[in-house]
Amino acid sequence: MAVTLEEAPWLGWILVRALMRFAFMVANNVFALPSYVLYVIVLQPLRVLDSKLFWYIEGIMYKWLLGIVASWGWYAGYTVMEWGDDIKAISNDEAVMLVNHQATGDVCTLMMCLQDKGLVIVQMMWLMDHIFKYTNFGIVSLIHGDFFIRQGKSHRDQQLLLLKRHLENNYRSRDRKWIVLFPEGGFLRKRRETSQAFAKKNNLPFLTHVTLPRIGATKIILSTLAARQENGIPAGGDTKEQGSKSQGLQWVIDTTIAYPKAEPLDIQTWILGYRKPTVTHVHYRIFPIKDVPLETDDALVDWLYQRFIEKEELLSHFYKTGAFPPPNGHNEAVSREMTLSNIRLFLLHSFVFLSGYMWYNIIQYFYHCLF
Repeated sequence: MAVTLEEAPWLGWILVRALMRFAFMVANNVFALPSYVLYVIVLQPLRVLDSKLFWYIEGIMYKWLLGIVASWGWYAGYTVMEWGDDIKAISNDEAVMLVNHQATGDVCTLMMCLQDKGLVIVQMMWLMDHIFKYTNFGIVSLIHGDFFIRQGKSHRDQQLLLLKRHLENNYRSRDRKWIVLFPEGGFLRKRRETSQAFAKKNNLPFLTHVTLPRIGATKIILSTLAARQENGIPAGGDTKEQGSKSQGLQWVIDTTIAYPKAEPLDIQTWILGYRKPTVTHVHYRIFPIKDVPLETDDALVDWLYQRFIEKEELLSHFYKTGAFPPPNGHNEAVSREMTLSNIRLFLLHSFVFLSGYMWYNIIQYFYHCLF
């Protein structure tokens, strides 16, 4: 479509702003990521002396980095409206988030809406596609202990064994309490057709706004991290916990992300900000772990499928009305606007640039001393 004379200045401004935002993002990465790595290296003696304190400090820095990523969207006018259960109430408990997956912007959205949930991000572990290991943020996720999973049948069994081992070796020892999982195993646009064919073949519901979830990673997480069951109720204690009594996973948070007009944000939009301000809607439903059937695979599959069928209903209602349906027994659904503090974001960016400048001078000093 040809650009009119009236549109040219506006499009020119969008381009200039996108280039400025991209330059700012590059500067953030150049200063923030090496600073994070160097702080972690310097703190290694503390890891030996007090492992719990070390991972707490590392988690604080990790939260700050995710806050910087969240700020890129915030400054572009990409905000979040929250619906359903208030997950702040369980921010100190162990929980797993099951999230629908539409685009790369889903991760950025979660980075934003979890900023005001206490220590959730500090003590959180992510499961993400292995391709993210090779991005600029990959080294941070590796240090923090996130798990990168390879998709495909040929890797499935091996990846599940690696996931179980990773959880046993890193989850409790690093004082993690929340874990984020996208059970669909890929973006909606890539998996929808395959999922619908599978549903038709197996006489399952035809889903449009989500896909049928894959069970493997969810089963491993729940069976590994949930306390042993006694008469259907999780038993207290965890023999793998060092120095404290963990009750294991206590909650499953069914998280549904919805975008206006079903047009998801991607990471390019989040960084460059060329799309008009958008409100992303996130709906939470909290389930006690005792209500999740872990006894057999079939029961767990049925339970998980039902959650995604309900996600389909939630999203269908949202795309028709612009709002999520009210909870049972209520006449109206109540939304909560999630906000970030501009002062806090300014302080985060200031700390990042000052840290980068400090480390540059330290490295330059030792370089001149040695050479």
